[in-house]
Amino acid sequence: MGLSSLRNAVLIAVSLSFAAPFVWAADTSAGSYLAGRQAINDNNFEAAAEYYSRALARDRDNPVLMENVVLAQLAVGQVDRALPVAEYMEELGLRSQVAHMVVVANLVASDKYDELLARDPQTKGIGPLVDGLVIGWAHMGAGSVAQALEQFEKVAEENGLRSFALYHKALALASVGDFEGAEAIFADEDSGLSAMSRGAATARVQILSQLERNDDALAFLTDVFGERLDPGLQDMADRLAAGEKLSFDQVTSPHDGIAEVFYTIGQALTGETADNYALVYVRVATYLRPDHVEALLLSAQLLDALGQDELAVETYKKIPKSSPEYHAAEMGRAEALRRAAKPDAAIEVLEQLAQVQPTLAPVYSALGDLQRQQENYPAAVAAYDRALEYSDEEANARWFLLYARGISHERLKQWDQAEADFRAALEINPEQPQVLNYLGYSLVERREKLDEALDMIERAVAARPDSGYIVDSLGWVLYRLGRYEEAVDHMETAVELMPVDPVVNDHLGDVYWAVGRYREAEFQWKRALSFIDPEDTDGEADPERIRRKLEIGLDEVLAQEGSDPLKVVNDGG
Repeated sequence: MGLSSLRNAVLIAVSLSFAAPFVWAADTSAGSYLAGRQAINDNNFEAAAEYYSRALARDRDNPVLMENVVLAQLAVGQVDRALPVAEYMEELGLRSQVAHMVVVANLVASDKYDELLARDPQTKGIGPLVDGLVIGWAHMGAGSVAQALEQFEKVAEENGLRSFALYHKALALASVGDFEGAEAIFADEDSGLSAMSRGAATARVQILSQLERNDDALAFLTDVFGERLDPGLQDMADRLAAGEKLSFDQVTSPHDGIAEVFYTIGQALTGETADNYALVYVRVATYLRPDHVEALLLSAQLLDALGQDELAVETYKKIPKSSPEYHAAEMGRAEALRRAAKPDAAIEVLEQLAQVQPTLAPVYSALGDLQRQQENYPAAVAAYDRALEYSDEEANARWFLLYARGISHERLKQWDQAEADFRAALEINPEQPQVLNYLGYSLVERREKLDEALDMIERAVAARPDSGYIVDSLGWVLYRLGRYEEAVDHMETAVELMPVDPVVNDHLGDVYWAVGRYREAEFQWKRALSFIDPEDTDGEADPERIRRKLEIGLDEVLAQEGSDPLKVVNDGG
């Protein structure tokens, strides 16, 4: 079964219903409820938890308020704060999957496996897949391996759930030292575990190493992840190659096993449903196992996707320097800081990471991108130099590094270096529309090699006909070539695609002027002026030049600049 099929099965098996539409009672704090609802809509879970808690204080038995408090606290990761409300909901006989998740998490954290087994999944269930796997691990916690394995087999019989159930059965066997039994499950081609997660692959590598099959483990690692491994996987590969027997730490107890249940389901749901839906599962996993690095990474990534930058940064910071995934966490933290409009802090994170791992190309690439966005082009060039130095000569991604460095050189008015980078990028990726457009447009602006520039931009438009920037470039090169009538349609299309872009509107004004449509030209220049951000001092649209065109006309402006006045080819206007 493919990964998408597994995810579809999970969506059916764990279907989670969030709070139903709410009818407000007259004596309730409507303001707090409305503020909480807005906070939830904004994915601001901390604020939502506060507002809903205030509303609940005035309407203690309101089921919708209770569910929203539990949901918000769970999304923040405050399972302990959600617990009293969740337990009260169960006392009232209310069915709430998020409340049941919180109560189950507390029972697991307290190792109360007998109480877990005594729960009725019909009235206090989370979902067939979660309940089935949790029961299996609860049997392990209660001391019955045989019943646990029987339960996992029972779940495996359910349509679409076989791979998840067998994965947890393999983990359960490995957790009690039966590595041969665990490897038999992984090796069975019908198990479907080849489509499982990085964690599953890591578990199998550790199991093979425990069986003193390091060569097989190393071959499997390379087969799954390729020759170029990230630092975490490379560390594992180096230890295998050195003959070290890797410890099995993917799951060492029933407590860890249940954490893995919530993590694997949250991972399967990621990208297939709403991010806050996946987040609550992953939050339970990190509550049960705070050192679960993959769950921490995923929860931080989900928070980042939800626009909760501060919570994402806080979560990334929980991954210790000793972890093989530290580099991934720090790169994620830098990106979250960038999204939070803290570029200096993001740059500092990447610079420190480069000192810890000085040969990791993606770190320098990300640093170069940040410096370029901050218009610190010398620093960007230096970072891209290092990224290129440490990237594989055969890597297709090198085209972007060359392209980005070329942009930085161009902004520094180092055209020879810029052109060399653009052309080197095209050697790797000859039809890349971004590079074709940037080089072609730059040649147009420099009034060099216009025929070649036209060919490049036409190829870029063929690849990206809906890109306003690229269509604008085609219109502009035709204008530069004096083919004004041909330029009109393309420039008008570009404005339709990017109606509020000042540069495109300015260009259309110039094209209209060139064909004698003076009043329309003046209208476009006025539009261009209205769209210019006064704080953007590095923008291509020059407000002073546009004002001069409105005052004396484009011909006179060109004459003052030492260019030949345009020859009008159409008297319309």
